[in-house]
Amino acid sequence: MSQTADAAPPPASARPSAGAGSYFAKDSDLPFHAPDFTKLTSADYQPAIEAGIAQARAEIEAIAANREAPTFANTLVALERGSRMLNRVMPVFGQLTSANTDDTLDATEKAVSPRLSALYDDMFLNDKLFQRVKAVYDQRAALALAGEDAMLLETTYAQFVHAGALLAPAQKEQLKAMNTQLAELETEFSQKLTEATAAKAPVFDSAEELAGLPAADLAAAKKRAEEKGMPGKYMIALVNTTQQPALSFLTNRAARRKLFEASLNRTSGGDQYDTTAIVARIADLRAKKAALLGLPNYATFAMYDRMVKQPGEAMTFMKGFVPALAATQAREAKMLADHASAEGDTAALAPWDWSFYAEQVRKAKYDLDESQIKPYFEVWRVLEDGVFYAANQFYGISFKRRTDIPVYHPTMRVYTVFDKDGSEMGLFYSDPFARPNKKGGAWMNNFVEQSSLIGDRPVVSNTLNITAPAEGEPALATWDDVSTMFHEFGHALHGLFAHQRYASLSGTNTARDFVEFPSQFNENFATVPAVLNHYAKHYQTGETIPQALIDKIDAAAKFNQGLGFGETLEAAMLDMKWHELKPADAAQDPKAFEQQALASFGLKTDLIPPRYRSPYFRHIWDNGYAAGYYSYIWTEMLAHDAWDWVVKHGGPTRANGDHVRDSFLGQGHTKDYAVMYRDYAGRDPQIQPMLEARGLVDETDKPAAR
Repeated sequence: MSQTADAAPPPASARPSAGAGSYFAKDSDLPFHAPDFTKLTSADYQPAIEAGIAQARAEIEAIAANREAPTFANTLVALERGSRMLNRVMPVFGQLTSANTDDTLDATEKAVSPRLSALYDDMFLNDKLFQRVKAVYDQRAALALAGEDAMLLETTYAQFVHAGALLAPAQKEQLKAMNTQLAELETEFSQKLTEATAAKAPVFDSAEELAGLPAADLAAAKKRAEEKGMPGKYMIALVNTTQQPALSFLTNRAARRKLFEASLNRTSGGDQYDTTAIVARIADLRAKKAALLGLPNYATFAMYDRMVKQPGEAMTFMKGFVPALAATQAREAKMLADHASAEGDTAALAPWDWSFYAEQVRKAKYDLDESQIKPYFEVWRVLEDGVFYAANQFYGISFKRRTDIPVYHPTMRVYTVFDKDGSEMGLFYSDPFARPNKKGGAWMNNFVEQSSLIGDRPVVSNTLNITAPAEGEPALATWDDVSTMFHEFGHALHGLFAHQRYASLSGTNTARDFVEFPSQFNENFATVPAVLNHYAKHYQTGETIPQALIDKIDAAAKFNQGLGFGETLEAAMLDMKWHELKPADAAQDPKAFEQQALASFGLKTDLIPPRYRSPYFRHIWDNGYAAGYYSYIWTEMLAHDAWDWVVKHGGPTRANGDHVRDSFLGQGHTKDYAVMYRDYAGRDPQIQPMLEARGLVDETDKPAAR
């Protein structure tokens, strides 16, 4: 039953503390147990987390000490029911430290991360608890569990073994010490990177230096410098990737170089923001941890629950793209160099030139200018008339904006999501704009995880880093921003469609190389003509985007794959190289290792550096993508193949939407991933649709139409 929230927040003096005995000790009174940010301050999280840890420890010990014979209910289900307070506070805290952090939250994160690591170690390395889990697991044939129950038993047992439950006591203590060190180092890395990305934003003295930058971006750069106490100057904020959006526009080569090098060197300058020593220590500890567990490398350790089971299998998959990609990079490099020379720029093509000349060639070859496109993509219209509209048409769900649900930043919006039968499914939050205290990139998170066992419905959020508009200006998105909005909403749908009994198997709680599949699949809706024409409206005139411009976008989609796909593939292979290291090889200079690794790829890494260099590769050093960045490419292959199935079975119809939801999008981790895919497509995935979509095959190589 839905509840109604108070429209106005209580006065500050009336707000309770969220310490050990209060806010997170029980479910929120807001609809769907959404967090009430009007009742929380940054200082409230540490005592709440500490109380949650204490509660979780007591519950774990009670399950382990139970004198009754181990059963599925009193052991596996009991674990699922536990840690309620921690499960309330950590999703909220994790989102704030990522999207709206401050010194207090950073200090709390630093303080609690090793304690949380110790908690999980003490649970998974608790021999009495493991023996109960093992006793149930050893009876699995006789128990004849089915569906979610069987999967919960399999995954829980595998988690204990993966965490070191089979180690000797002395080895367990060694592993605990390693995990504590890793938790501290990963937090330190993340915080340094966030600080560096803000601190290393380059400053320019005049608008002339930034010639070519769109007016709205120039105004934002001026405002940013003023806010930093530098009136009359211009500051370009860095995004988390190597390439920076402004590089496509800046006509001043020196300005491009300054911006590019600020990005490339943000955390390797030998100052307080340098993360290279941290990277080396993390890599070394991870390799030693894998060896302690009897495994050849950390990649093998990390991939234990993946759809792709072994690092060699992932590397073989990625290397399969290299010949076609290397040829594409060589062809495009020559094309850009020839264009630069024709424009009078005889200097050798450099990494900071690639995006600029690619944009020039794009304009010339496809008559496509990003500044022509952006006016048709007002951020909130893209969300409500595009992303939501596509979900309504394909899945039958609908959305209603709420103004009575508190948010942690005023630029956010909240929506109730209704299922196709009109019932309330959950809440969706959107936090689209970049700010200095926000991590780069884009992500989906759950404030509340769905679980029918607990009675919780999903409360999900999408966070992006679209350039915030200057005051009085419209919030306009690039085409990449639009694609990202559809991508992240694919994750949101994965969470919203969850209808599992157990939270640990619910929604997006799937393998790293499966979880990106629904999000990449959802990107396809951005270019479905009926959807595109519904949201792509000029913010001033209301005119629908012209078909000619759509045709140009479509024609240009396969252009610049040397950079677009190349930087991603390089980053994925770099990640795997780091995590294939043995302990004897892991403790080395990150810069030297990276240079050696990149040189082995057979790609133009001098002109096209990886999407993330090692010192700012947050995905693998803090965000859980260690030996998993290949997942974006693997799941892109799944997504292209899955969309090919839609096209060949009548297009984006409501019937096909139900099939998507029933076969994989609403299934969480209730089945083996390969089985889920076969339930959907009737066969294993095929790579050909991705090769064609990326423009990495000649037209003559395409299979003949049947």
